[in-house]
Amino acid sequence: MPQRDLGPFEEFVEHRLPALFRYACVLTGNRHDAEDLVQEALTRTGVGWWRVRRKDDPEGYVRTVMVRIVANGRRRAGRERLMASPPDRPVDDQDLDRVTGGAGFDAVLAGLPPRMRAVLVLRYVDQLDDAEIARVLGCTPGTVRSQAARALAKLREQALQERVDGGVREISRG
Repeated sequence: MPQRDLGPFEEFVEHRLPALFRYACVLTGNRHDAEDLVQEALTRTGVGWWRVRRKDDPEGYVRTVMVRIVANGRRRAGRERLMASPPDRPVDDQDLDRVTGGAGFDAVLAGLPPRMRAVLVLRYVDQLDDAEIARVLGCTPGTVRSQAARALAKLREQALQERVDGGVREISRG
């Protein structure tokens, strides 16, 4: 089968789709929403790709778009465009289980509101400082700090509750 020449945007998508999908899984907490998020972000950036590819970090730009979509909750069904056939292709990504698998990460973050999740992902996955996170989310660094503090407090509370519940189950069995 002859290989076709890809344009710059298609080449970017082909090479970076697995990483973008993993990032979306962390942001959304489930694969279905992650698929929608990646599709929406790539649709938005694909329209103006000529501007995006002139930037130093096109993947960072797409990630920022994804974070803003999640944080602002602006993905509405009315904005979807129906197509005769889906433009996406299945991707076999061995690293996806590292992000979505196990008992852990997505289950822990599932109870957080989208903006808190976005703050934690930007801080601990992308390792941005408060000023950079504020710039991405369009808020103040103080808001970033308060969202992070509230999110971490919720996670601590959840972990403590799980320990207590686990201890009660152990006692009742013994």
